[in-house]
Amino acid sequence: MSGASNFVQGVDLTFIIILGISVFFLVGITAVMIYFVFRYSRKRNPKATNIEGNTKLEIIWTVIPLILVLIMFYFGWLGYRPMRQVPKDAIPVKAIGMMWSWSFEYPNGKKSSELIVPLNKPVKLDLVSLDVLHSLYIPAFRIKEDVVPGKNNYMWFTAQIEGEYDLFCAEYCGDRHSYMLSKVKVLSVAEYEKWLVQTDIPADEHPGLTVLKQNGCIACHSLDGSKIVGPSFKGIYGHEVEVITDGQERTVMVDDEYIIKSIYEPNADVVKGFNPGLMISYKQQLKEEDVKKVIEYIKGLK
Repeated sequence: MSGASNFVQGVDLTFIIILGISVFFLVGITAVMIYFVFRYSRKRNPKATNIEGNTKLEIIWTVIPLILVLIMFYFGWLGYRPMRQVPKDAIPVKAIGMMWSWSFEYPNGKKSSELIVPLNKPVKLDLVSLDVLHSLYIPAFRIKEDVVPGKNNYMWFTAQIEGEYDLFCAEYCGDRHSYMLSKVKVLSVAEYEKWLVQTDIPADEHPGLTVLKQNGCIACHSLDGSKIVGPSFKGIYGHEVEVITDGQERTVMVDDEYIIKSIYEPNADVVKGFNPGLMISYKQQLKEEDVKKVIEYIKGLK
C-alpha cells in the first residue's frame, strides 16, 4: 500500500531496519550482561582471574558492527538520494517561513497560509526564511528541511493520498514557535486547478486584513487589543505611543508616516515594552498599494 507521499516507503524501511538492529543489540547486550553477572559473580569466582584477549572475538565484534552500520547507511542513502532529485515537471511553490507562520506562493502569484497541492503531481518547495532559522516538517510525508535565512534550499514530494496533513516548524524559532502550525491539503487535479484560479478572500473582508493575514502579521500583532509579541493594532492609529529610538525614549504620533516607517524600518522606533530585532523589513515583500490597504484597515480598528 502506498503512503501519503512517494518517500514514505523508503523512510519507513530505513527506520524499521535501524530499529530492528537497535533492538537486537539491546536484547543481545542485556542478555550477555545478565549472563556475566551470574557466570562471573564473586560466589562462583571468589578469586579474580585474568582472562587473556581473544583476537578472533575482537575481529568479530569489530567487523559485524561495521557491516551493520554500512547497511544502515546504505538504506538511509537510498531513502535520501531521491529527495534531492527534483523532477523537471515539478510544480514550483515558494514556501515562506516567518515568525510565526507559513505562507505559500504559487506560480500564478496566488498566496495561501496552507499548502494546497494536487494529487500524484510532483511539487517543489523553494524554502525562504524572512527572519530566523525555521524547519518545514510534514510528518505524514516523511520530509523535513531547514529554512535558513540567506540560503537557497528546497524540498519536493508527490502526494499520493487525498486529505489534510499537519505541517510544522521543527526548529525552535522564538516565543511562539509552537503556534507555527499549518496544513497540507491534497486535492484532485481538477479541484486543485479550480482552486488555483478562484478567489478565496471573503467578499466582506477588508483588503488590508487580507494583506496582514497573507504576510503573517497577525501572528505577532493582535486585532483585539491583547498583547502578543508586538503591539496590538486595535485603537493605535491617531494616538501617541512611547518608543525607543537609538536608545532614547520619545513620544510619537501613530499616523501614516509612522506605520510606513514601522513596516520598512521596524527596529527604528520600537514601542516601549517590546523587544527589538523580532521583525524584519517588509520593503521587499509589500508593495506600496498593499501598505496603503494596511493603513486604511488599521485606521478602522477602534
